[in-house]
Amino acid sequence: MGRGRQKAKATKQARDIKYYSPNTDYSALQRELKGPEGRATSHFANDPVEPDYSAYVDKYADDVEDDDEVDTRRIG
Repeated sequence: MGRGRQKAKATKQARDIKYYSPNTDYSALQRELKGPEGRATSHFANDPVEPDYSAYVDKYADDVEDDDEVDTRRIG
């Protein structure tokens, strides 16, 4: 296939994709998003609770560098 025919075919396919608008079933989308319980499920419900580290804040506060300093090194 020559370059002209190849370009015409690619243009036709791009135009078909650009103006393609399928019928969307919003009720099916809503059912899918709700899940089987009828409400949205949380992915974070089974995650363990983060421990309380507030007792260590004052003890190690001097070891932490100030955030005011800007790191001028470039990465990459």
